[in-house]
Amino acid sequence: MDASLDAWDHFYTPLISLWVNRFYVYLGLAFGVSLCICIQVVTKKLGDRSLGKSSLQKTFPAPVAPVAPVANGPTSPEKKEVHVSGVNIFYASQTGTAKGFAASLAKAVTALDLPVVVINLKEYDPDDHLGEEVTSKNICVFLVATYTDGRPPDSAEWFCKWLEEASNDFRFGKTYLKGMRYAVFGLGNSVYESNFNKVGKNIDRWLWMLSARRVMTCGEGDGNVVKSRHGSLEADFAAWQARFLSRLQDLSRGSSGEKKACRGSHRRGSCEKGGCRVKKEGKGMGPAGPQREAPEEKEQFETTSEEESGAEDHQSRSSVMDVEDLGKMMSSMKKAKKEKEQQDIQLDLSRGAREKREMITPALREALSKQGYQLIGSHSGVKLCRWTKSMLRGRGGCYKHTFYGIESHRCMETTPSLACANKCVFCWRHHTNPVGTEWRWKMDQPDMILREAVENHQNMIKQFKGVPGVKASRLEEGLQVKHCALSLVGEPIMYPEINRFLKLLHQHRISSFLVTNAQFPTEIRNLEPVTQLYVSVDASTKDSLKKIDRPLFKDFWQRFLNSLRALAAKQQRTVYRLTLVKAWNVDELRAYVELVSLGEPDFIEVKGVTYCGESSASNLTMANVPWHEEVVRFVEELVDLLPNYEIACEHEHSNCLLIAHTKFKIDGEWWTWIDYDRFQDLIHEYETSRGSKTFSAKDYVARTPPWAVFGASERGFDPKDTRFQRKNKSKDISGC
Repeated sequence: MDASLDAWDHFYTPLISLWVNRFYVYLGLAFGVSLCICIQVVTKKLGDRSLGKSSLQKTFPAPVAPVAPVANGPTSPEKKEVHVSGVNIFYASQTGTAKGFAASLAKAVTALDLPVVVINLKEYDPDDHLGEEVTSKNICVFLVATYTDGRPPDSAEWFCKWLEEASNDFRFGKTYLKGMRYAVFGLGNSVYESNFNKVGKNIDRWLWMLSARRVMTCGEGDGNVVKSRHGSLEADFAAWQARFLSRLQDLSRGSSGEKKACRGSHRRGSCEKGGCRVKKEGKGMGPAGPQREAPEEKEQFETTSEEESGAEDHQSRSSVMDVEDLGKMMSSMKKAKKEKEQQDIQLDLSRGAREKREMITPALREALSKQGYQLIGSHSGVKLCRWTKSMLRGRGGCYKHTFYGIESHRCMETTPSLACANKCVFCWRHHTNPVGTEWRWKMDQPDMILREAVENHQNMIKQFKGVPGVKASRLEEGLQVKHCALSLVGEPIMYPEINRFLKLLHQHRISSFLVTNAQFPTEIRNLEPVTQLYVSVDASTKDSLKKIDRPLFKDFWQRFLNSLRALAAKQQRTVYRLTLVKAWNVDELRAYVELVSLGEPDFIEVKGVTYCGESSASNLTMANVPWHEEVVRFVEELVDLLPNYEIACEHEHSNCLLIAHTKFKIDGEWWTWIDYDRFQDLIHEYETSRGSKTFSAKDYVARTPPWAVFGASERGFDPKDTRFQRKNKSKDISGC
């Protein structure tokens, strides 16, 4: 007996141990039991030398057979499968547009009885939460804009950086977001071309690289009304939202929203041609007889990236691709893309030849009308300046009245072009106007624009009849337009017929004050004489100009410098307009000096930036507004560095000072004002002589009154009027 046991221990036990060990390992792995536990169980049982059936049953109990429900007995209601548990809307907003779109989409989704969560990407940590979307059955929507240099809004920088790194980091794995469903809508402007909707496209691509599934193609909203598919950024989003809501309803019902593919073993498309043997032989029947029914096909998700579409096209032709053919395939894809772009360009050109779009879309018309604009034709407008209202009541005029003798109540503020090539952070128009780098809209004639501008201006003046405080004499004078400030909104010099418009103004003996953003040097050189030509010099370095003006042109800095050089060649009055933004451009004295030597302006207006209240147009705050004494100190330091320039005038109410060339200081007195009648006579001689009789800025000067000179006790306020102090600041802070 002992010998038998010894033989068992030395021969059979190791053999059985090896077999049982492997059996438990495989069985343990199959049921998700750790290898360590399996080995421990085997060791224990071998030590007891008890490998009977009861031991195995004790270790892995046999499954209990399910109990059949009692016939006609109570049954629990079937649980309805949830295909979409909710929608998470992520947005990154710098100007407020994306935030508004997010609110609009949330309202629409709520109407479908689906839970909605709106999330600011600034407050979202993808490292902690994005992976949770894999199993949540939520649909994630991303609304993100692209700015001039292809960068996202500040609030989305971290999210984009994290997503880019994750998509290229092997530690996350290419299936990190497998199961997550998403849609992307990009907000951009095709003026930037190479960077158009770059951020939205990148987010769409990075999510796809992490195996997330898009539920619809990436939407592209275009702020360029010329190329926008639906006429405006808002209309582009509305069209995309409608498609998304339809797609969402399909997904909520468990439908992919697309036709199911036949599962028969034949080539794609033969069903429609009658070649489907599965359909002919009946459901579940194949060519060889009855077959098990195929499982339900998974949801189909749209793709847009070139990598995916190229792969799918190739797979439809062959399931195997040689490496040698990869280059040919990519080459054909690039060629096809280039041909499509050429076709789009030709389509745009042919469409433009037939009919150009109007600059003022219905949405833009509504937005500007709410702001008090009287719109003219398809691209012009007029608005009543607050200083016009002030002077009608005898409460003082604007700084142009102090510096140049303008009668503010007789000044019409208008523009022949609502479009602009910049998106300045301090623009009080809140960027409701369109942007562009060239004229591509329908064009109205200058005589119609001037006629309707004057009529609308007069109608607005008439509305002040009977208003308490309005002086009857000034109301009567206000109906006769004497000055025109082409500084309302947009870039007036973009209007192709700007010279004809100026000539019409002068023919009606209306003075012209034209302001340009220094992005059109050729147009400045070709500009006919104006009473006074302004160039906005909002910064003195390339980086600060890009930050403050946010120009659309890629070569904006060279255009800016060339515009200043063009100004130096003008014989009539020229002005640099400097807007000081505290903490942004007030420390650039030396650079400003260089720019002054480049354009040699007659005057330099230095004005502190106006805070327009909380606005989606920029992130300026009251901290960026310099005090008047800070502006004075800046001007004094600047003048110390400028030869032949001195401080001439001050308008404390507007936080503005005037630096003038010393050629306008005659016999110790300043002559910064304008003899408007003399100017009209000179321009008439110039026109009748076809430009042979020229004149200069000094030919139509007038003496500056003592109260307007810098250092006077009035500090720029006309003593003929009565100073009025508002208890509450008015919301209407607009003015030229």
